[in-house]
Amino acid sequence: MSTSTDRSTGRSTGRSAGPGTEHVDVVVVGAGLSGIGAAYRLQTERPGTSYVVLEAREAMGGTWDLFRYPGVRSDSDMYTLGYSFKPWRDGRSLADGPSILRYIEETAAEFGIDEHVRYSSRVVAADFDTATCRWTVEVEDPRTGERRSLTCGFLYSCAGYYDYDEPHHPDLPGIEDFAGQVVHPQFWPEDLSYADQRVVVIGSGATAVTLVPAMLADQSGNGGSAPAGHVTMLQRTPTWISAVPRVDRNAERLKRVLPPAAAHHAIRAKNIAFSTAFYQFCRRRPQQARKLLTGLTTKFLGDPQLVADHFTPTYDPWDQRLCAVPGGDLFKVIKSGAAEVVTDRIASFLPEGIRLESGRVLEADVVVTATGLRLRAFGGISPSVDGVEVTLPEQHTWNGAMVTGIPSFAVCIGYTNASWTLRADLTHRLVCKVLAWTAEHGYAAAVPTPDGDLGSRPLLDLAAGYVQRSIDAFPRQGDKAPWRVRQNYVLDAATTLRSDLGRTLTGLRPRPTAVPAAPDTAATAATDTAEPGLVDA
Repeated sequence: MSTSTDRSTGRSTGRSAGPGTEHVDVVVVGAGLSGIGAAYRLQTERPGTSYVVLEAREAMGGTWDLFRYPGVRSDSDMYTLGYSFKPWRDGRSLADGPSILRYIEETAAEFGIDEHVRYSSRVVAADFDTATCRWTVEVEDPRTGERRSLTCGFLYSCAGYYDYDEPHHPDLPGIEDFAGQVVHPQFWPEDLSYADQRVVVIGSGATAVTLVPAMLADQSGNGGSAPAGHVTMLQRTPTWISAVPRVDRNAERLKRVLPPAAAHHAIRAKNIAFSTAFYQFCRRRPQQARKLLTGLTTKFLGDPQLVADHFTPTYDPWDQRLCAVPGGDLFKVIKSGAAEVVTDRIASFLPEGIRLESGRVLEADVVVTATGLRLRAFGGISPSVDGVEVTLPEQHTWNGAMVTGIPSFAVCIGYTNASWTLRADLTHRLVCKVLAWTAEHGYAAAVPTPDGDLGSRPLLDLAAGYVQRSIDAFPRQGDKAPWRVRQNYVLDAATTLRSDLGRTLTGLRPRPTAVPAAPDTAATAATDTAEPGLVDA
């Protein structure tokens, strides 16, 4: 069988599946933190596997290439958000976006993954054919609209669950009357100057708490703006926010006394243990967790009433994701008077700013709508089987990765209460295990098969608005393993890769198809050919 060559790299990545159609073993969708990690695992745990990484944008990095707003950074420590196989060398525990992007690019180059990436390749359709046990993936170039197809044995979506093209747009009455500039962090203008201007940031999630201190710092050295004159964070309700150290001093001590690889694994284990324990503490002792967080915030702000009014939510810690602020930077700019937090609702926009329901008017030159993102299942892929689109809310996830009713398909979804990459890497390794199991048993594909009543719960168990707005479009999770999505890396690491795949996976084999007989060979009309079809194990 002939070999296919990637025209953009010259590297052989697959086989011909017929005239003009390339075939690879695995298609990975998305060249962000998850997609590059998936490619590494395919190379190391399934050597010889042909694969391509399809990236809709013109550069790798995913989230860390898309978001360019001032101060963009991680809200998980980089020792666990980074890859287990490539130590994070920077001393900062919470890293800025450009540093994370460089880390992803360096990883891809170091392991030759960049040669497998196809840019400007948006997946617009994916259909699994039970007659061939193959996926046909239709790809569009967003720049030209040109379409092409390739086939694969396994389709792996590592494109996250946010809509990269369209953020959430809440109802903001009268916003068209505002005379200033309105900006959404997802599409930050490169030339935006807010120097000495009055800025209102609407929202109190991770993006908002990052933007407020960043817009008061001088970004001109990085090609950004000089500091704003004043920044107001306008929130409808408070969010739990915790100050964290900029530099992990215990990690730095370990780096001084241990070899680099050993230090990396020790720091990673330490941080996993701490984050898991703190999450369990918050869930099991919510009143004590509330006291701890409000106490820490009061130490920074020095005003218990300010903390009670603006930093004490009605919900318990980790009912929604906890926001982290390095060095308490948000609290410091509020205490200095350079920033203010206002808890109120918008009545309407005015030419000069925002009128609140309390009657107060916030004057503004720039309004930043940090009002959240939109969820989009599987990076916008709508999988179909034999031309029939799968109704995702009717399906269940298996080990938080594969989906009932969709053969040889997986989706990478990280943790909501810990670093995304921890679960992502488990999922990558699980996919490799499924590929090995499929090959060892002579199957062409595999599909999760329910083993009784699974129960039904939302896939993401968070009360956050961005989750509740869209989660009904996603598959469900069950009440028991392997159908339940646990938010516990320690348990997952101990059990996920040791599960008996044969208990809940069904293998699929090619089914021979009869060849139409020639007029003079009717007696041999049932002769089989090598054309595959579907046979359950």
